[in-house]
Amino acid sequence: MQNIYNSVKSGVLKGAEYLTPVLKESKFQEAGVLTPEEFVAAGDHLVHHCPSWQWASGAEDSVRDYLPADKQFLITKNVPCYKRCRQMEYKGDLEKVLDSEDPEGGWVDTHHFQEQDAASTLAGTVKEMILDDPPAEDTANVSDGEEAVDMEDFVESGMLEEDSATVEPIKEEQGASGGEILSTRTYDLNITYDKYYQTPRLWLFGYSESRTPLTVDQMYEDFSADHANKTITMETHPHLPGPPQASVHPCKHASTMKKLLDQIAEGGGELGVHQYIIVFLKFVQAIIPTIEYDFTQTFSL
Repeated sequence: MQNIYNSVKSGVLKGAEYLTPVLKESKFQEAGVLTPEEFVAAGDHLVHHCPSWQWASGAEDSVRDYLPADKQFLITKNVPCYKRCRQMEYKGDLEKVLDSEDPEGGWVDTHHFQEQDAASTLAGTVKEMILDDPPAEDTANVSDGEEAVDMEDFVESGMLEEDSATVEPIKEEQGASGGEILSTRTYDLNITYDKYYQTPRLWLFGYSESRTPLTVDQMYEDFSADHANKTITMETHPHLPGPPQASVHPCKHASTMKKLLDQIAEGGGELGVHQYIIVFLKFVQAIIPTIEYDFTQTFSL
């Protein structure tokens, strides 16, 4: 029943997206949304600091004229996923709900945020990260030799707590050569611009350790159970032909970003629009906690 509902909802939203005018004026600070130009700027910033991400053009018949032909979406491939979500031992006191007033239950972060409200923790961390960040207009001139912020700082600050879940690795016999190997799934991740919601949208497609495409049920094993079939749905990719891909639905992205902007502003900080996608990738990690898209070892917001 949920899949039927998702299919109908997807069809309705595609029609709505077609009729939605392209956002021309920035409403980033006001509403947490992006214009296509701001999406490209944020994507350029991600690619600059995180070379594992690259721009892609997709199929010729799916090009959106409000984006550059060679910058239709962002993609990174072969992202490891070493364990299934069911292997993780969640504890109720470690769960935090993002947007707890949402009638649909909000987003549940099952293991990353432990002592504070999820939005507050992320806002505080982002504020710390942007104190020494160059102005947005200088972003394009950031030197490759610039000292970047180490991801270890996020662990120490509480943003990315060391995973406290107990995990039993899945192992397979190596065969005649003896020994054991860790069974590793991989995912291709890509980020599109959603014209209707005016935010980035994350898509995922998984492969087994032998590079066989995962079934829908197998992919759902790697997503938080609180979000499967709700926040994450299987839909046709707007730029890539082939089977449906898993997508993190963007209906809450703008409101989540707006909460972060407000909390950062209350503390005297400011988040640049070019930093959007890097922060976006951090708050969707709660939904796909076992897919390790460690997009850089070091980076600067």
